[in-house]
Amino acid sequence: MRNLKLTMLALFASASLMAQDDSLDIDKLMDEELDAKKSSTELVEATFKTTRIINGHSIENIPKGILDMKISHRFGTLNNGFYQLFGLDNATMRMGLDYGITDRLMVGWGRSTFQKQYDAFFKYRVLRQATGEKKMPVSLSVMAGMMFSTDTASIKNNYNIPVVVKLHTSDKVSYVTQLILARKFSTDFSLQLMPTWVHSNVVPRAGDPNDLFSLGVGGRLKLTQRLSINLEYYYQLPDHKLEMMAGSELRNPLSIGFDIETGGHVFQLHFTNSRGMTERQFITETPGDWGNGDIHFGFNISRVFQIGKRK
Repeated sequence: MRNLKLTMLALFASASLMAQDDSLDIDKLMDEELDAKKSSTELVEATFKTTRIINGHSIENIPKGILDMKISHRFGTLNNGFYQLFGLDNATMRMGLDYGITDRLMVGWGRSTFQKQYDAFFKYRVLRQATGEKKMPVSLSVMAGMMFSTDTASIKNNYNIPVVVKLHTSDKVSYVTQLILARKFSTDFSLQLMPTWVHSNVVPRAGDPNDLFSLGVGGRLKLTQRLSINLEYYYQLPDHKLEMMAGSELRNPLSIGFDIETGGHVFQLHFTNSRGMTERQFITETPGDWGNGDIHFGFNISRVFQIGKRK
């Protein structure tokens, strides 16, 4: 009987030790899992919903192998009244193709009816906002492009150039370089800064600068699950601003719009004092005054196509 009690006591002690060992192992596994979660890196998605805020670029890129066909319209000003249906009788359009070469690098090409202008650009993602072990507080991209206007008469008229003067091909070319610094502060609010340099080979007057610098700011505020409001503004530095163009005082471009998500696509509606849709046009050549009703209604629509192989 005594041997039986000793045997049972030994078995109970062994079971207790095994249970303690198991509990230690479970605690260890839980700690390791928690450490793994802490050390993982999660990239921040959807700072903005498309590659454009309104007129200008957002921090977003087209994924690798995706072709994005964009069609943008800007109508006449609202102060044209009912006779021109508040500007709807007078429209300009830009049609563009954007393609993701890699997840970091995208390129684009477009043609605008306004000034019959061609444009091309690339945008490269340098930094990506992330949380976790490799935390990154902001996203950073660089965009560079060029614009070529083929409407010689429009250039001469806007820049007060006599009709008899012959323009060289280089006179029709402009360049842009832009840094895009963005942060998604919450699921509902994102903010972006865009220091921008625009170089124009021809300017209205001899004293006007060829190199124009401006600071842009853009924001997105989510209103509902499928609706957000966007704002975009570019402040041109006083010493780097074209004061007059064809007798009109130039303004800083201000645009307000809405992003509507519909079945995986985003439809953008907006109001802006800019008629042009390239950086030279809407940053340095905006004569519209919001206070006078020089406001253009417009929209951006896009359709994406899978070109490269899926991952």
